[in-house]
Amino acid sequence: MHSYDVVVVGAGAAGLFCAGVAGQLGLKVLVVDHSEKVAEKIRISGGGRCNFTNRQLDPGAPQKYFLGENPHFCRSALSRYTPQDFIALVQRHGIAFHEKHKGQLFCDRSAEDLIQMLLAECAAGALGGSVERWQPCRVKNIAFSASSQRGMVQPCYHLESDQGLIEAGAVVMATGGLSIPKIGATDFGYRVAKQFGLRLVETRPGLVPLTFDGDAWAPYAQLAGLALPVKIETGAKKTHGEFLEDLLFTHRGLSGPAVLQISSYWREGTPIRLNLAPDTDLPLALARAKATSRKLIANELASLVPSRLADAWVQQEDAWQRPVAEATDKALNQLAERLTRWELTPTGSEGYKKAEVTLGGVDTRDLSSQTMESKQPGLYFIGEVVDVTGWLGGYNFQWAWASAHACAQALAARPR
Repeated sequence: MHSYDVVVVGAGAAGLFCAGVAGQLGLKVLVVDHSEKVAEKIRISGGGRCNFTNRQLDPGAPQKYFLGENPHFCRSALSRYTPQDFIALVQRHGIAFHEKHKGQLFCDRSAEDLIQMLLAECAAGALGGSVERWQPCRVKNIAFSASSQRGMVQPCYHLESDQGLIEAGAVVMATGGLSIPKIGATDFGYRVAKQFGLRLVETRPGLVPLTFDGDAWAPYAQLAGLALPVKIETGAKKTHGEFLEDLLFTHRGLSGPAVLQISSYWREGTPIRLNLAPDTDLPLALARAKATSRKLIANELASLVPSRLADAWVQQEDAWQRPVAEATDKALNQLAERLTRWELTPTGSEGYKKAEVTLGGVDTRDLSSQTMESKQPGLYFIGEVVDVTGWLGGYNFQWAWASAHACAQALAARPR
């Protein structure tokens, strides 16, 4: 029997960071993961440079960047461990980084620098603490019992693994979600939650490209590879999402930051709305062109939006395939309306294989926002496995760091 204060299941961003902090606070920690490699999601994110946080996150109101049945749940952890805290850690390890867009921070060299930082933090145990890691090692079963020590009831967990039986006073589930199964994503964390009677919020792919019916999409498939800034929105009231970001046309549908962002708000069967010229007053621009130009509508439109988009758009109506001076006001207004209020309904998404995150997960009603401990004593859930999902741009990694830090602090404060 191998005995530890804490077993962390999952050697990803949240799991490694939690283990490192807990080890430095004096706990004997074991990290177990079924994959051979650590932190694969860090390694492949951000084009291999990892968008590890976002400096624009407001610690006073972090919930506005996150989705879940209770977006306010994330506020406690995120306000106590901020992007500035993690940036300070990155700087202490001498990792160079840069801001790319809207507060998004990336490693200058490689995401591998961040992984090595987390492993170094795990190796820096103090006050008698230590972090051991078993990989690859699968946890087959988790059982719970309670023991009485010094007049207090203490939780005790027994884990059956590929490398033998493990005993611990606490278990941290840092198992991630279902996104990107090719790097080892599983539903193990959800199964453990169910085993101990915790509620789950239905999961679905998030930050994922959207797809459309093949025949209906055929006129736009020719635009594959075209990118442009747009305003995109979907839903209404509490389910409303709206972003100003870049859109990318693909052979199967739409992608790019705009669509990845809106996909987390989109629900099956509901439309998305696009303004393909958000920085232009199209009705006014076309009206002025009619009064002064002899060019074709497509040529005038190409000065306002990408030429490929202009050419494809005017092919949809005969009334748009003529010199702008000969077009009726009604035809020009219809063209402007279609470009600035394009409404279309996706038939689906590219699914978990292309999703950057998993929406839903362990219901926050069954977790403490202060400690990340569940209603099952000594069982904690952190990171993506929880029903907390951030926007694109480093917010999900910041949730990993913050929830892990809150958990580690709580673990260190437990009676042993």
